[in-house]
Amino acid sequence: MKKESEQACRREVQMEAEKKDINVRIFSNKDLKKLIIPLIMEQALAITVGMADTMMISSVGEAAVSGVSLVDMFNNFIISMLAALATGGAVVTSQFIGASRREEACRSAKQLLWVNAVITIAISVLVIAGHRLILNLFFGKIEADVMRNAITYLIISAISFPFLAVYNACAALFRSMGNSQITLKVSVLMNLINVGGNAICVFGLKMGVAGVAIPSLVSRAAAGFLLYLLLRNPDNLIHLSRERFRFEWQVVQKILYIGIPSGIENGIFQLGRVIVVSIIAGFGTAQIAANGVANSLDSMGCIVGQGMNLAMITVIGQCVGAGDLAQVRYYTKKLLLITYAATAVINSLILLFLHPVLALYGLGEEATGLAYTLVMIHDGMAMLLWPASFVLPNMLRACNDVKYTMVTAIFSMITFRIGLSLVFGVHMGMGAVGVWVAMVVDWVFRVCCFVGRYFRGTWRRHCNL
Repeated sequence: MKKESEQACRREVQMEAEKKDINVRIFSNKDLKKLIIPLIMEQALAITVGMADTMMISSVGEAAVSGVSLVDMFNNFIISMLAALATGGAVVTSQFIGASRREEACRSAKQLLWVNAVITIAISVLVIAGHRLILNLFFGKIEADVMRNAITYLIISAISFPFLAVYNACAALFRSMGNSQITLKVSVLMNLINVGGNAICVFGLKMGVAGVAIPSLVSRAAAGFLLYLLLRNPDNLIHLSRERFRFEWQVVQKILYIGIPSGIENGIFQLGRVIVVSIIAGFGTAQIAANGVANSLDSMGCIVGQGMNLAMITVIGQCVGAGDLAQVRYYTKKLLLITYAATAVINSLILLFLHPVLALYGLGEEATGLAYTLVMIHDGMAMLLWPASFVLPNMLRACNDVKYTMVTAIFSMITFRIGLSLVFGVHMGMGAVGVWVAMVVDWVFRVCCFVGRYFRGTWRRHCNL
């Protein structure tokens, strides 16, 4: 009875703390606009440039396109884990900023850069040394021309990983300060170098696959170096000091505590997507084409949500650092409401103009009809489910509740997105439609788990520095 009484008392104290006056907001509406709008523009830019890259490499030939597309699946696996490490550092740094512990925030920034650099260099060396083994492991036996292009693209991509890691880490730190305008400007520069370099190297110098890979390497190196220099400015809220570096294992552990589960989660998610694509590949050319077109349109509908994922880390991380759980709840609801409204508007527009947009792709009648069905499934359900399924978990991560999100996401991916894809798509003969229905079931499960976690308040136990 005594123990229950003490627990009840602690709950009452916690509830009272959350009811305190929050008239003084950590982020004003102007602050949120300055943070969120550049993040959304950055996501839109990345998607647009990705489409331009695909169009350019398609001029080189089918073997080049195939080699690049296969390696990009592996690259996305690596990049997602690097992004997760950057997220870990962003959470820790945001919390220190919220707690007004600027010196510790600066030290954590330096730790993040070094940890990212050491881990990524090791990954790059392993990938370069075992490039053929990796390609055979992931994709089995492929044609000689495709393999030759894939090897070239993979080795150059691996050289660029450390530069991309520096860029990701520095960009995450600027976002932690609420300064996403810097990352947008540098992203514009990076993508201009990339697209311009692709045009010169592919169309002018006829360098083939290398003409796509080398500009990516140069653009990532330039962007990483520039953000690193900007982060050394002592006028920044967070800056890299000139004092001699030494590993601070307590800070490193905090970064890895967030980064490792997020990295595992992201890695499994990317592997799951590869498996799902391989399932669809068995349904025939028309279904493969329809799936590819639908994916490109669906990514446009999630642009706001992808930007809000990054904003949630900064905003909620600072609220947690300030020890203000009332504002954690306030900004979680506010950011989710904005995401739902924007997602509804964008996806409604996509569905409204879907027929003329699909006509631009020049697909056959069967593929066009299937693509229409897939986009209707995705965008129609995304308006109801996507924000709570993918944006809300970042609120939990910013509160250090990372193990729950990892276990939930991995279980849902394996059980529903992959398992039910086999059941609906293969065994029940529903094809790509069955795979996309399985995806919606995955979303529903995630929403139930994450919304339940939020309302139960279990995440509050993890809100400490």
